[in-house]
Formats: sequence, structure tokens, C-alpha cells
Amino acid sequence: MASRLHRFVARWAIRATRRYTGLVPIERHEPEDVFVVGFPKSGNTWLQYLLAGVLCGIDASRCPDALVQDLIPDVHDRVAYRRYTRPVFFKSHHLPRPDYRRVIHLVRDGRDAMVSYLHHYAALYGEIDQVTLIRTAPDLLAKWHVHTEAWLANPHGAAILLMKYEDLHRDPLAELKKLCRFASFAADDAVLARAIEQASFSQMRAREQRLGWDTPAWPKDKPFVRRGQVGSHRDEMTAEARREFLAEAAPTLRKLGYET
Repeated sequence: MASRLHRFVARWAIRATRRYTGLVPIERHEPEDVFVVGFPKSGNTWLQYLLAGVLCGIDASRCPDALVQDLIPDVHDRVAYRRYTRPVFFKSHHLPRPDYRRVIHLVRDGRDAMVSYLHHYAALYGEIDQVTLIRTAPDLLAKWHVHTEAWLANPHGAAILLMKYEDLHRDPLAELKKLCRFASFAADDAVLARAIEQASFSQMRAREQRLGWDTPAWPKDKPFVRRGQVGSHRDEMTAEARREFLAEAAPTLRKLGYET
């Protein structure tokens, strides 16, 4: 009986070793690694899927979310990861950190981001009115203008590529070329174009309906890929909420070229 138990334990240990070989703690990374950092609902997941297609050649319209999360790890959702690419790209919403040496700072008009976050918050936690959301920033690391200004200040002297959601929406090919140059990653136009098509809004929406997300907390009856439009705040944000937001964020919006 003892020998049988020993054999079982040995087989289990071999399988466990094979399964976890190559895992690296999420807080450990290399100086060459790149962090895609943005305020929530700024196109972070979209860029995560685009990168999975560009770097690894996966079809973002057909693959499970778990695969994308494995290839482009989200630092908030994982304790460990595997290094499939060089450099490794990470998704993050963090404020500036001294260990983030190469950063793609993804920004979006804060009014659109807050409208999108309103629906995200309601899906997870229940309804909340727009003004309260803007005033209190529940479940966020910082308000939009605080988060954005912190990265614009770049207190730790990181190498930063500023990307705007609106530019990525308007000309994704040109923006991905900039990203590849910044990351010293070679990809021809055909690879980029294929990744863009496979991670288009319509394809992402269809993928979500078929396969869902690797996030048990996300309600299956609520769309994560909701609208994806530039300027959605114009018909979704109330006048009172707009005034509340602009009272603090107008200077940051203007600094980034957004009309107020």
C-alpha cells in the first residue's frame, strides 16, 4: 500500500512540475518588458487582444480569453505568468511605478472612459448615478485626471509611448507600427492588418457572445464589449455629470488635445 501511495505521489509531483515549469511571479519582469497602462475602459483589453495577434499570431476572433490572458498577462488578475515573447507585454491600470521601465500609456477622452466605466461598474456592483461615480471614483485607483496626470508627469523617468484610443480607433495600422518601433518588435503590414481585422469591434463582440470571458465575476448577460465609439459621452453623459467631470479634468483634457 505504501509503495502504491509513493508511486501516486511521485506521478502527481511529475505532473505538477511539468505544469508549473517556467512560471514567473507576476511582480518579476525584465527591463525590456513593456507595460500597457491606462485608466480603465481606455481600450486596454482591445490593445491586449491586438498584441496577442501581432506577437503570437493568434486569431483573436476565435481564441478563448484565457489564452490571451496567458500571452499578455494582466498584472491585476495573475500571480504568475510564462514568458512566451521577448519582450513580454503586460496589461496594467497601475499608477507610475519605478519598476515599469517601458510603458505604453493608453489614454482616452475621460468622459468616454467614465461613461463606459459606469456600465462596467453597474454590471459588477449595481446601478450608480453618474455624478456619484465621478465624485467618488469607487473601485478605482484614482480619478481619471489624477491617473492621467501621474503618467504624463512620468516621475520615475520611464520610456513612454503615449497612445490615444481615438488615434488607434481612426488608424490602427499606423498606431501599431509606432508601438512595434517603440518595443523594437518587427511585424510586417500583413501581420498587423490581420490582427486588426480579427480584433475589430464586430469580431470582438461576436467572440464575446460565443466564448465569453475568463472572469467568473463578469455577468454572462452583460456585454463587456459594449459600444466602443469615440465621443459616446455626448449622448450618454448627463449635463450635470459633464460639469462635475470638467470641474477637475478640463485642464488635463485640453493638455491632451481634447475639446472641452
